[in-house]
Amino acid sequence: MKVVALAGGVGGAKLAAGLQDALPDGDLTVVVNTADDFDLWGLRICPDLDTVMYTLADFANPVTGWGVRKESFNSLGMISVYGEDCWFKLGDKDLATHILRTNRLREGASLTEVTAGLVEALGARARILPMCDEPVATILDTQEGPMEFQVYFVRRGQKDDVRGVELRGIEDAQITESVSVALAGADLILLCPSNPIVSIWPVLAVPGMRKALEASPAPKVAVSPIIGGRALKGPADRMLSSLGHESSATGVARIYEGLIDGMVVDLVDTAERAEIEALGVRVLETEAVMRDAEDRTRLAREVLDFGAKLAGRS
Repeated sequence: MKVVALAGGVGGAKLAAGLQDALPDGDLTVVVNTADDFDLWGLRICPDLDTVMYTLADFANPVTGWGVRKESFNSLGMISVYGEDCWFKLGDKDLATHILRTNRLREGASLTEVTAGLVEALGARARILPMCDEPVATILDTQEGPMEFQVYFVRRGQKDDVRGVELRGIEDAQITESVSVALAGADLILLCPSNPIVSIWPVLAVPGMRKALEASPAPKVAVSPIIGGRALKGPADRMLSSLGHESSATGVARIYEGLIDGMVVDLVDTAERAEIEALGVRVLETEAVMRDAEDRTRLAREVLDFGAKLAGRS
């Protein structure tokens, strides 16, 4: 089964890791949000791409879910000595990724090409693709004014109310040939349990992406990142509420209405099944919390089986 997963952040990376373990090598393609990419000290930082890449290559910090395990921060310490505000924690190993990425981009390689080289070197068994090669920036409207995503997310600790979201540069982006080919050949398309506003929506907003998704006959299944009304990690629940959406699995299903055929929800949200199915979406209820590698693989297998059943019905 050829699977394409749309992902961003730790939740998306966890499910992608389970899918990689459950599928034969090469059968998984992960299309990753790049709208939270930014430049710092002259380096191009791609947080979601790196989180997915490190997780699938078994390099990720198991405690945080992001960054590299057994990391040191000597370079950051020296940068601090020079008087810089080191609000974004770049480890010494992690810096190597950003240095090489930035250098290769400056030499003329596309982000897709650069990412492929990094993924191959680290040994991930899935294909990891950026959502587009053009730079896109998530700008949040807050009570403090427009704010870049990483400033909101890391520097200010997600404490601001989000009143609106702008994807700056999205009109100049386009779906890549690699993503188009992957979607056209998919047997199942998954929307991972990532923030639907700032992780999945940017991917869907790339010009040509929605058309390619709608053209694919493959079942499309979303895994809810909201469990019992709350996000397990990150600001998705608060962001949904402040933007006028319901912070629930049903609220997420409404955002994806018309695109998805199935939705995976946690057992605590069983009462929402009828409301979600009223949207024309089939529902799988299961233990959706991924506490460890065993959970990730179990959930991935259940999602794959669900997708296969939807394909059979269609």
